[in-house]
Amino acid sequence: MTSKEQKGSACTLVCMVTSAAIGGTLQYGYNLSIMNAPTTFIQNFVNETFQERWGKQLGVYEVTLIWTFIVSIFSLGGLTGALLAGPLSVRFGRKKSLLLNNIFLFSSSLLALLSRRAKSFEMIIISRFLVGINAGVSMNVQPMYFGESAPKHLRGAVSLSSAVFTSFGLVLGQVVSLRELLGSESCWQYLLASNAIPGLIQLVTLPWFPESPRYLLIDCKDKDACLIALQRLRGCAVRREELDEMLQEQNETEADVGRGAWQLLTDRGVRWQLICVAFLSCAMQLCGNDSIYFYASYVFQEAGISPDQIQYVTIGTGMCEFTACFMCNVLIERLGRKMMLMGGYVLMTGWAVVFTVALSLESVVSWMPYLSMTCIFTYILSFGMGPAGNGLGQFCFVPFGAVCLTTAVFIHLVVPETKGKTLQMITKDFYKLNYRGHTKMDPEIQSEYQPGEALHSTSL
Repeated sequence: MTSKEQKGSACTLVCMVTSAAIGGTLQYGYNLSIMNAPTTFIQNFVNETFQERWGKQLGVYEVTLIWTFIVSIFSLGGLTGALLAGPLSVRFGRKKSLLLNNIFLFSSSLLALLSRRAKSFEMIIISRFLVGINAGVSMNVQPMYFGESAPKHLRGAVSLSSAVFTSFGLVLGQVVSLRELLGSESCWQYLLASNAIPGLIQLVTLPWFPESPRYLLIDCKDKDACLIALQRLRGCAVRREELDEMLQEQNETEADVGRGAWQLLTDRGVRWQLICVAFLSCAMQLCGNDSIYFYASYVFQEAGISPDQIQYVTIGTGMCEFTACFMCNVLIERLGRKMMLMGGYVLMTGWAVVFTVALSLESVVSWMPYLSMTCIFTYILSFGMGPAGNGLGQFCFVPFGAVCLTTAVFIHLVVPETKGKTLQMITKDFYKLNYRGHTKMDPEIQSEYQPGEALHSTSL
């Protein structure tokens, strides 16, 4: 491939990734962050609605309960979307699934926009559920689309771009939520509906790019369409090695027998793979990174930052995670996945301890609030480089520290390094865990665990 062809291929891939991610994982970060600024305004709206309908003034507890439901319904929608992602991606394809996913988004935006005029907080609840479905679908389909479309030597970097766009969406949401833009009392409904703009950009641009070549070949059995898609994405004639790899995967897929959920859970051959996926996924949700965003305003206020300026400082928390994602891209090939994961959780454990001490002594030592503020930024940085309960008072981050420490130990003892390894080599590492104590491997199973040569597929 000439340098001109390589440049054209890279440009097509970059544009495709940008188009898909703007309406994909960027939406997840964006829709998380835009809910902070209008908290008080929406709570007042809920109270006013109750008073107009039933002449009843809600107490703080009731308003907080409804607000909690509005926020948490997003996660329930995400679960629903994740369950829909698999059937959608097989039935309609990766690209069409992302495009159809905008139906949930636009419906959500319309409900949010009209909720104030209709004087219905229930419309906000439905809106957040629908946008949660949108996030759940895109968070699962988009990485699949990227991994199947990128060439082998760029596959890892392209896959990591999903996290970069998520953190960018977080920062973008914080900026749009400023009072000077859409974060004011008169504009909160426009803020909640503003997620339609990235979706519209995706709807206009993504149809110009090809479907996943692997989907066309393996699921649709359309070799000609696969070749056309590869030629458009690579900008040159298709390399025989890449097509042979897909054909081999197609043959293996046809030979596999579909298994149900119970069969998968009881299959000893994938036991530790499932444990690792479940453990690390839970750790990411329980490590406290999301909670620290909500705790940030209090810490900044205690550090002496005026309420009017806190919204600007809060943007720095999003920038920390955005910066850490780029640092991860640079360091991951040098240090490996396992080291980055384990190191991130170890750092988060350390900063959780420091944060707890700083919160305990902030009324005694004058400079402790500044240390607390530093801990917020470093904790988020550690999360981005690794894994991407108020009743406890100053000890609220002790459980998060315990989760991070436990996760770091688990990664060190169980999770194998995947840097520079083929899928066969990684599978063989897991075989040693799944069949520990077996001195000899079954001949039938052994054929599936043949080591290959190391491939630096994520080098930048």
